[in-house]
Amino acid sequence: MRRVLLDTRYTLVGFPTAVIGFVTMVAGFAAGVGTAIVWIGVPLLAGTLLVARGFADAERGWLSDVLKRPPVRPRYRPAPEGAGRFRRIVNPLTNGQSWLDLLHGILNFPFAILSFVLTVVFWAIPILGLTYPLYGVVTSRIPGNAELPELLGLGSGYLVNTIFYVSLGLVFTFVLPFVVRGAALVRAGLGRALLTGVAELQERIDDLAEGRAAAVSAEANALRKLERDIHDGPQQRLVSLAMELSRAQRQLAKDPEAASATISSAISATRETLDELRALSRGIAPPILSDRGLAPALAALAGRCTVPVDLDVQIVGRFQAAIENAIYFVCAETLTNVAKHSRATICTVQLLRIGDVLMLTIGDDGVGGAHVAKGHGLAGLADRLRAVDGELTVRSPDGGPTVIVAEVPCA
Repeated sequence: MRRVLLDTRYTLVGFPTAVIGFVTMVAGFAAGVGTAIVWIGVPLLAGTLLVARGFADAERGWLSDVLKRPPVRPRYRPAPEGAGRFRRIVNPLTNGQSWLDLLHGILNFPFAILSFVLTVVFWAIPILGLTYPLYGVVTSRIPGNAELPELLGLGSGYLVNTIFYVSLGLVFTFVLPFVVRGAALVRAGLGRALLTGVAELQERIDDLAEGRAAAVSAEANALRKLERDIHDGPQQRLVSLAMELSRAQRQLAKDPEAASATISSAISATRETLDELRALSRGIAPPILSDRGLAPALAALAGRCTVPVDLDVQIVGRFQAAIENAIYFVCAETLTNVAKHSRATICTVQLLRIGDVLMLTIGDDGVGGAHVAKGHGLAGLADRLRAVDGELTVRSPDGGPTVIVAEVPCA
């Protein structure tokens, strides 16, 4: 019932608004074009566009109720800094959306008439039909009008008329929500196309641009971190290893036992370097992820974590490489943070698919305090997820527990 009332309000209240807007905009546009040759029309056109913007903003507010979508308002470019008075006055003429607002104010008029008429008719017939039995009762009780029921057909044919009109009222009552909804959607469709379509497209473009920038930033940060880790770890070990081997080579002729000990130390250093390189490679693209998919890769991560992990993977099949890499990287980094900072005794990892969304949930019973502020590791995870239209949610009050949820579209 609430839906019907909202649609009815939209079509009824919007009709006089559409009439006023149509008259104002047609008159303003005609006057502006007619006097543009003497420059008076230019400010008139600009003023008409501003009026059209006001009506368009009111329509956008109603559209959010009818279409059950959050209100979307396009960005109108302001006048350049330092612009003169005339440039500021005519600035609405340079905005494409302003002309769409004007076009909507003109084209909306016939749609508003159609939706208004349909709404009035399909409300009036059920009301009149269902209240028809009251006519005879009321008119027969009017003093001096005893013959009025006969004149109105409420005599011998009263029962037949009552059945007919009540049946008609019931049929129209059943059809009413569908017709009113359709009438509202016809008019709202025009409003969405002209008043919010460009804004929604621009919002999508901005989201894609933000995602691309986030991907570039995440990759750049990952490369810098990898470069730093290689420089501080394996590179230093390899330099030390080269020095050890050079010393063993010099000792070989003079002191074979010392050379043997040095070579043994170098072999141990080589193994440690290989282990460190393997650990670094896990954050890039491990072969197990490429070959076997997310479930085995996450199981390998859980097995290497120093904190006990309860793993629950409820997915089957493979996904796009970018999606699998993002999920794997988020899990790897989060488990690393759990092992280093959380002081947790247990960690849970759950991966499942809900509709067209992959949901990775990681929780621990540690000290909490994790957040996605810039400069922290989780900010990089949020950027990486935005690159695949994903979202990161962190709930980590001081004292714990911590729950991190990564959602990634996988349609």
